[in-house]
Amino acid sequence: MTQPVRAVLAAAALALAACGRADDAPEPTAASPAQLPTRTSTVERTTRVEVIKRLDADGRPVGREGFDPTGIYERESPGIVTVLSTGLPGRAGGAGLGSGFVISAEGEVATNAHVITSGEGKAITRARRVYVKFSDGNQVPAQVRGFDPFADVALLKVDPQGLKLRPLPLGSTKDLVVGAPVAAIGSPFGEEQSLSVGVISATGRSIRSLTGFATSGAIQTDAAINQGNSGGPLLAADGTVLGMNSQIRTESGDGTGVGFAVGVDTVKRSLDQLRATGRVRYAYLGISSSGLFPQLVERFDLGTQRGSWVQTVTEGGPADKAGIRAGDERRVFQDQPYQTGGDVIVAVDGRAIREEEDLSDALADKRPGDLAQITVVRDGRRRVLAVKLGERPLQVPSRP
Repeated sequence: MTQPVRAVLAAAALALAACGRADDAPEPTAASPAQLPTRTSTVERTTRVEVIKRLDADGRPVGREGFDPTGIYERESPGIVTVLSTGLPGRAGGAGLGSGFVISAEGEVATNAHVITSGEGKAITRARRVYVKFSDGNQVPAQVRGFDPFADVALLKVDPQGLKLRPLPLGSTKDLVVGAPVAAIGSPFGEEQSLSVGVISATGRSIRSLTGFATSGAIQTDAAINQGNSGGPLLAADGTVLGMNSQIRTESGDGTGVGFAVGVDTVKRSLDQLRATGRVRYAYLGISSSGLFPQLVERFDLGTQRGSWVQTVTEGGPADKAGIRAGDERRVFQDQPYQTGGDVIVAVDGRAIREEEDLSDALADKRPGDLAQITVVRDGRRRVLAVKLGERPLQVPSRP
């Protein structure tokens, strides 16, 4: 079972209780943020932003060919925070705890959406109060600028005055390779500023979002990820952020060496829209599909070796209106059920769809209302259908 690394821990409530009763604090607003007494021993009077050059002991820039966990920790951990949330219905004590990282000198902090919310789909509820604790002990209230339940990304904003901020550089997932070393830093089980290391176990994974839709382009790692690591960064050898630690696959509830991070390209796309409008909109085609493999293609004579085989079409959705067809006969092959007779999507605006995940990637660059040219193989022949894309709903529509 794959699950968000939700941190419904007593540590969150204890951390807040040690600083005063949250129920007695005023509600934070953009004009007058809530003030929470902290255990800070030193408060600086001016904002300080540190940009650290990544150099080795001889003064040479650190590249991906070198991996120094101690150096990564010393350079990057000051930019990694603990995120405390209160007023979350359905959580033990109504509190949550996770991790996050600074992304700008203006006090922006990225974390997982599930760290500052509870529930899923249309039942998602935002925390009443959110606080960010820095590695130097400073703990301040944060505003939720917005969250993306489809990618499990949230954007927080703290007042930078009096804080020492070290933004982490955001990298790219373009050139990731399996086996490359990575480091994860966060607050597993409330143990702040904890480092774990491992490698990239796989790329291009799909993980379940808070809406039931899949989030594509995720990174699988064997770096230890546990409850409380949610929202923290997965770091490359040069200290750049490759992803946001989000989920574990487990039968026991503990990390077992199979963790997942939302890819940083997905994170950046979410953050850009959250900054601009406070929400993220996704294009919606309105189908479910299955990937292909040679024996499946041969068994059902699909007419193409590559593509995404349409299994269901949402009634009244964009694909349905454009004439994309699903299968009408249920057949079983290798103990798996398939709806046969439907279209196989092989391209979007000329971009080849080879694997099932390619379809999600192609639609990720689209916006609701865009017109997409969808190439399908039907009865052995190719045809192009114009589809006006809709907006993805907050939960997966029921299948017929």
